[in-house]
Amino acid sequence: MELKQQDIYVALKLVVLNNEPCSMQRLGELLGMSSSRVHESIHRLIKASLIRKDIGYRPVLANLKEFIVHGIRFAFVPEIGEPTRGLPTASFAPPLNSEFIESLEHPHVWPDPEGAIRGISFSPLHKSAAYAARSDPEFYALLAMVDAIRGGRARERKMAIEMIDQRLSSK
Repeated sequence: MELKQQDIYVALKLVVLNNEPCSMQRLGELLGMSSSRVHESIHRLIKASLIRKDIGYRPVLANLKEFIVHGIRFAFVPEIGEPTRGLPTASFAPPLNSEFIESLEHPHVWPDPEGAIRGISFSPLHKSAAYAARSDPEFYALLAMVDAIRGGRARERKMAIEMIDQRLSSK
């Protein structure tokens, strides 16, 4: 069994839902994924002990946090590409963007034709990340922090790890 990037994408949405009951179809709609892909991700996450099935599906926060902090940047290295229009991510998106002085470098963005910012393409955990993030600021923040860990500089990673630790500990 091999985890896929989309599995972490699904797990982070489950964190945000905070044990709210949600069907596979509804979860797929929220994430911009098919319910069959969500179902496959759920099964891989259970096998990896990153979520468990109780009444619904619940993230195993300690395991998820450990994977994000220590493994995600090695398992799911982002592809940095060409300039494009998109939605800011990593240290260029909330909440991290308020912690760093705006630089002259182009921001990292998830490619998105509806994006308002021009920046350097940064591959998201799932191609629908921009779609899902637009309607859920908390989910957007988690995805951006994970991207800072995946592809940020040491200081950005450190701050993102502290923020992820705080958010996952408070659930």
